[in-house]
Amino acid sequence: MTQGSFEAMGTTVETWSEIPDSTSAVARWFEQVESRCSRFRPDSELSAINHSSSTDISLSRLMWEVLSVADKARMLTEGLVDIGVGSAVAGWGYDRTFGEVTDIASPGGQFAAPGWTLHTEDRTLRRSPGTSLDLGGIAKGWACDRAVEKGLAGTVSAGGDLRSADPGTVTTVLDNRGATAARVHVGVGALATSSITRRRWRVGDREVSHLVDPRTMAPVETPVLSATVVAPTAVEAEIGAKAVLIKGVDGLAWADKTEWIRSALVLWHDGSVFATTGLELVA
Repeated sequence: MTQGSFEAMGTTVETWSEIPDSTSAVARWFEQVESRCSRFRPDSELSAINHSSSTDISLSRLMWEVLSVADKARMLTEGLVDIGVGSAVAGWGYDRTFGEVTDIASPGGQFAAPGWTLHTEDRTLRRSPGTSLDLGGIAKGWACDRAVEKGLAGTVSAGGDLRSADPGTVTTVLDNRGATAARVHVGVGALATSSITRRRWRVGDREVSHLVDPRTMAPVETPVLSATVVAPTAVEAEIGAKAVLIKGVDGLAWADKTEWIRSALVLWHDGSVFATTGLELVA
């Protein structure tokens, strides 16, 4: 099995495969997704959507598929994971690639609750005024899923999101100091970690993270530093991890009773690690 890596979507993407030139094929696929779904590329389809004055917007097939997954994410988490928080993400200072983000004095205004729907009959997106989309982890997880499902690689990992077709896949979950918190058997399936420790900056006298709570349209406040979820797909793991983190003290209990989540693990603010009973740990 060969291993390769490349940079895409603001992170390092790693591949494992028996297929020659697999990494190049996955890189081309990620470029295709990023060229449509990046909010930082002025020529992307997402940028065109967010800057459009129209309420009804026709979508490409790829964007339709990604937004359909995002719509499912919103349903599965009862609105806790919602791509319609883009205006708040940008308004709180994350309006450029993270390496260029700087501290700001105050958030850029008041932000309306997300308002968007998909219309299957003509493959269009309908948005309420002020709603901007941030595909973020949804697009990243979906790209991992489709790369493996297309047979481009056996395992693909991108910035905390991993999808595997290999029964032997094991991955390491790190704590906020970079030490090993747990080694998890993923096998055929997926794992994702959502964290508030890596992308942080200051807004006035408050330190904030990139993760916005759709209920408040402000950066999430939670005692959970990071949440990791194992699920059948990377998208499901990604949205599960975000929901667990946003739910905070109730996150693991929610994960434990959620059928599409196989297991979950959280790193608490004091360094403690807790997990659901179904987590398959490796010594």
